[in-house]
Amino acid sequence: MSLVTRCPVCGTAFRVQRSQLAAHGGSVRCGKCAAVFDGVAGLVEEGAEQLALEPSPQLGLFDPSRRPQAAAGAAAGNDAPLPTFMEDEDSGQRRTWLWASFAVLAALALGVQAVHRFRAELAAQLPESRAPLADACRLLGCEVPLPRRPDLMSIDSSELQTDARREDVIVLNAVIRNRARFPQEYPSLELTLTDESERPVLRRVLAPRDYLDTGRAGALIAQGIAGGSEISLRIFLDSRHSRATGYRLYLFFPQ
Repeated sequence: MSLVTRCPVCGTAFRVQRSQLAAHGGSVRCGKCAAVFDGVAGLVEEGAEQLALEPSPQLGLFDPSRRPQAAAGAAAGNDAPLPTFMEDEDSGQRRTWLWASFAVLAALALGVQAVHRFRAELAAQLPESRAPLADACRLLGCEVPLPRRPDLMSIDSSELQTDARREDVIVLNAVIRNRARFPQEYPSLELTLTDESERPVLRRVLAPRDYLDTGRAGALIAQGIAGGSEISLRIFLDSRHSRATGYRLYLFFPQ
């Protein structure tokens, strides 16, 4: 909505926008007599009398060389408080920008958290992202581990038998398959030996270093199980203190 302000020198009335007055601190220059005056102090109610409206005055004193003169000639001064409706409009714009900034920052924070949470999966699906993710993790004090998807890992076969050369030793043979298209960590294994009634008599958790080749365990663990591949393992266990007749074997990733 436009407003009407009157020049106090020549009495000429002009139509102005409240946003223009607010943006320039209320200072205007009369387009007829060139006098500088406070456009806010000169506001008049339109309709109270018949006004002959002239073209809009110069708002904000666009000529920088004339600003000191304009400030000296202003009746009320640029430091005079603005009307409430102008202050509310300006503060409303600031609040809008503030909330928009908060929304952008919140979205960025959520994005960073999502990348951190699923960094292993991202590195697996997009191999070219592993190096940038590793660089970012070094700054944050984290690592980019291999993915852990137990639903895409399975024990394809397993067999428990006695060692032909040692009576008190049993041998576990098993094949672990990675059914994912990307490399995964080697899982841990839980082996439970049972008696004739299928009651547990011995339980043992085997970490990857327990069943991988001792000389190559470190390198194998770092590489993980390649996508779509399988590994065969053979583990020797002491059975002198158990009367096992059966077993159960599970794979899992420790928390």
